Amino acid sequence: QVQLVESGGGLVQPGGSLRLSCAASRVIVGINAMGWYRQAPGAQRELVASITSGGSTNYADSVKGRFTISRDAARNTVSLQMSSLKPEDTAVYYCHFQRVFPARYDYWGQGTQVTVSS
Repeated sequence: QVQLVESGGGLVQPGGSLRLSCAASRVIVGINAMGWYRQAPGAQRELVASITSGGSTNYADSVKGRFTISRDAARNTVSLQMSSLKPEDTAVYYCHFQRVFPARYDYWGQGTQVTVSS
């Protein structure tokens, strides 16, 4: 059973930075997109950022210019550099891998807490 393991969450003051990383427990063939989602208390899970195998990125409007997603396809890892953090960024962050070959499958990490507070 492949697992996605996240690291890098924690408590940070407003305006600070954090870097989240996610790695698969073993190499997964056929990964297309990798991404990060977040879920705040009482809210639905939302896409934060994604990156395709071709390097195309997509960001939620609320994080554009502050967050940067990157991936190492060979190692099946994805990272999210978060800067200028705001209290509204507080949430549990989940990494996501989308496999398209040999069949469509979605892998999820267990989640890592990010808290932005003074």
